[in-house]
Amino acid sequence: MANKIARVACREQDPKVRATNFEEVCYGYNLEEAQLEASRCLNCKNPRCVAQCPVSISIPEFIGHVLSGELQAAADTIARDSSLPSVCGRVCPQESQCEGACILGIKGEPVAIGKLERFVGDWKIENGRKDEQRPEPNGHRVAIIGSGPAGLACAGDLAKLGYEVRVFEALHKVGGVLVYGIPEFRLPKERIVAREIDSLRRLGVVFETDTIAGRTVTVDSLLDEEGYDAVFIGSGAGLPRFMGIEGENLNGVVSANEFLTRTNLMHAYDGEYDTPIYAGRRAVVVGGGNVAMDAVRTAKRLGAEATIVYRRSEVELPARVEEVHHAKEEGIEFRMLTNPIEVLGTEKGWVRAVRCVEMELGEPDESGRRSPVVKAGSEFEIECDVVIMALGTSPNPLIAATTDGLETNRRGCIVADDEGRTSREGVFAGGDIVTGAATVILAMGAGRRAAKAIDEYVKSKA
Repeated sequence: MANKIARVACREQDPKVRATNFEEVCYGYNLEEAQLEASRCLNCKNPRCVAQCPVSISIPEFIGHVLSGELQAAADTIARDSSLPSVCGRVCPQESQCEGACILGIKGEPVAIGKLERFVGDWKIENGRKDEQRPEPNGHRVAIIGSGPAGLACAGDLAKLGYEVRVFEALHKVGGVLVYGIPEFRLPKERIVAREIDSLRRLGVVFETDTIAGRTVTVDSLLDEEGYDAVFIGSGAGLPRFMGIEGENLNGVVSANEFLTRTNLMHAYDGEYDTPIYAGRRAVVVGGGNVAMDAVRTAKRLGAEATIVYRRSEVELPARVEEVHHAKEEGIEFRMLTNPIEVLGTEKGWVRAVRCVEMELGEPDESGRRSPVVKAGSEFEIECDVVIMALGTSPNPLIAATTDGLETNRRGCIVADDEGRTSREGVFAGGDIVTGAATVILAMGAGRRAAKAIDEYVKSKA
């Protein structure tokens, strides 16, 4: 019986070796492994996995094609709903989405949907058709601000409908958080991200880099002067948060955003590049999400003894279980129920330690997690020379401030409905700029829903 077959494990780099390099941790399936794992799928009549996929990929269908060796058909099936299978197969939290709904997971291990999606996406990059057919132009133009997951998903869907799509990106490389936020060892940039974006170029999507929305162009100018029929804002939430404690202005205190961006976009991990970055001898990363795991594992690879400091227990860690597991394997120290209250410095203004307090878990807060409270008389210090703050992000206010009639909420997020419609006619938004920091796949889902709404809006005006 298919459900009696054990889940096929993915081959990985040895932890002691990978902790010293930026090569990908997981090697992925080969064809034999992928087909064996695909044979575990029960091909449910009412697949719960599809319902829990934010972009509604026909999961049993593509897995069935893998099982029969029809890999182009598997790639075509995924392509109906996702433009970035190799990306999503690597970074999406499948355990809380598609795999979390798999029936096999009730009494055992779910089908490795993410690993199979990655296998198909990688196969397509290397072997699949490169002749995506551009549809006939429909005579309408849409501008997209931000080339992250939301913008890319929206661009792909609109291009397939015949729209002339131009994507404006503030940085010098296309991909948003996929290129500046996620480390190379989790998501290879040239081998995977760049080549998946190339498939959008073949559909006719045009990318314009080094263009800052709100300065180089504005939403108003795109609509009123350049004649775009609609604008989609998918610029993410890249403004870092800090704790507001004493000592955060010392040399050696950085946001995880800056640390990862320097490492990724400026190739700080590559000895052939002269990129200024300082990971120190001992680095403390404050936070417990995926960004914190990325930052602490990057610091480790840059030569620092690296520690996670998190104010709740390990049960409450918001990071993916796989990322926590990999971090522990690589020798990352975890200091749970610990909260910084001050960053201590040297006479020359550099970090020398973090003063912390021990925490206890009290009653649940609004998110359902138990609120941490300070344990009396528990102050202590952790020696370090770098502190990386990974405490979440918020949207940059520049776009909203330079757009007439665009409503935002108290967190600075653009207010939009589930289809991405904002308070400004012709302007749509989705992803982290609307929800605050979330996942790649949720941003992609928002981009796809907005593309559908944009199409309906433009047709209603024709």
